[in-house]
Amino acid sequence: MTEDYIRFCLRLGRHVDGLVDSYYGPPGLQEEVESEPPRDPAALVDDGARLLESTDGWLHAQVVGLETVARKLAGADLPYSDEVERCYGVRPDRTPEQQFEAAHLELDALLPGEGDLAGRYQAWREGDPLPREQLAPALDALTAELRSRTSDLLGLPEGEAGELDYVTDEPWAAYNYYLGGLRSRVAVNTDVDMNAGFIGHLMAHELYPGHHTEHAWKEQRLVKEQGLLEESILMIGAPQSLIAEGIAEVGAEILLDDLDAFTAETLAPLGIEYDAALGRAVRRARKPLERVPANVALMLHEDGASVDEAREYLMRWALVSPKRAEHNISFVNHPVWRAYVSTYTEGYRVCRDWVAGDGAKFKRLLTEQLTPADLA
Repeated sequence: MTEDYIRFCLRLGRHVDGLVDSYYGPPGLQEEVESEPPRDPAALVDDGARLLESTDGWLHAQVVGLETVARKLAGADLPYSDEVERCYGVRPDRTPEQQFEAAHLELDALLPGEGDLAGRYQAWREGDPLPREQLAPALDALTAELRSRTSDLLGLPEGEAGELDYVTDEPWAAYNYYLGGLRSRVAVNTDVDMNAGFIGHLMAHELYPGHHTEHAWKEQRLVKEQGLLEESILMIGAPQSLIAEGIAEVGAEILLDDLDAFTAETLAPLGIEYDAALGRAVRRARKPLERVPANVALMLHEDGASVDEAREYLMRWALVSPKRAEHNISFVNHPVWRAYVSTYTEGYRVCRDWVAGDGAKFKRLLTEQLTPADLA
């Protein structure tokens, strides 16, 4: 059954670039699937239905999500909220604009400078970027300290390692490529302006105690020690992704009493200044704005809003630039990826509420097969 699940995942992945986030399982299965003609999406729907009849628990939840991806590929027109719930195990909620208004009022009082709030917010978030010659030493210093603290609090599998690679011409700031063998390569996009207030969270999210830490622990505990080969394939479009994003977002709160103070203290020896007090206050005030893209997805896919209306909504409430709004719209409008937007905010909420600040429960997220339903 596990091999049938892996084949199903790999066959789906031939239709959607990036759907298979990582695979380090038996190479023969990958070679087998790659030697076949691409399987018709309708046949993949049938394959998914058969797997649903013979699986339960974590694996069943995964197949529900991936069978939904297959149905979409085959032309099914599912209501958006149903699609998100089937793929990721949580139904999307709409956030009232009053919460965004309250965040704007707080930010308006906090952010320095003159002019409109959006301009001052963008200047805080994207202004004063680190030059390339400072970026690599800063990321190395943050990563080393985060790794040390993660090892002390949560432990790390012997032999794990995460490396940084610098790239250009990508749509994201950074991306974790899990390679198997307890190793990750995090690609950092140097086209994106990164300031001191951004990079501490970025390294915690991608490496320690975020994506790399989770993948390494699950490879060690679940694949190597327990033989659960289904964990050797990491899939977008399934609850596994929501839990992963939740872990990556909650991790810094478990590891650090104060992310901004940590960032300032770690970067100070490099001659990089960061106003931790302002950063902490702004980060807290802006938290509700992270839910704006989920509202935009509901506007586009349930309310019938136009792209122009969605773009204006994003710029107004999330305080983003036209360029960033355009990128967000393209992501939310993608036929396969549009449901993924919920994984960040809903994953954070589900994992935060379940962990409730308990490091031992966070370690369980890193080492066990848990679904959103298990955490509800």
